[in-house]
Amino acid sequence: VQLVESGGGLVQPGGSLRLSCAASGFTFSRSFMRWYRQAPGKERELVAGIGSAGDITTYADSVKGRFTISRDNAKNTVYLQMNSLKPEDTAVYYCRYSDYWGQGTQVTVSS
Repeated sequence: VQLVESGGGLVQPGGSLRLSCAASGFTFSRSFMRWYRQAPGKERELVAGIGSAGDITTYADSVKGRFTISRDNAKNTVYLQMNSLKPEDTAVYYCRYSDYWGQGTQVTVSS
């Protein structure tokens, strides 16, 4: 199993970023996928999840209405579109499948 995140970076408050997680080594199209994040000094927290067909999604209250999780089963990729970013969204963002984690991608929201 391999999960490779990309798309992080430095963005100003109010800006947007789209994270991608390219998956391999398992049947992606049948798998529930999740995005987590971990800010400095804090525990890792669930941000969003998506069912195998993309018809079921779940979000942390802190990101509802600002973040959108989606997937492309033809590309074995899950996305996290992040809009209206706030400084408190600063964290390392991780993709997760079952007990497997990606290496993470840093998102920094700062002026």
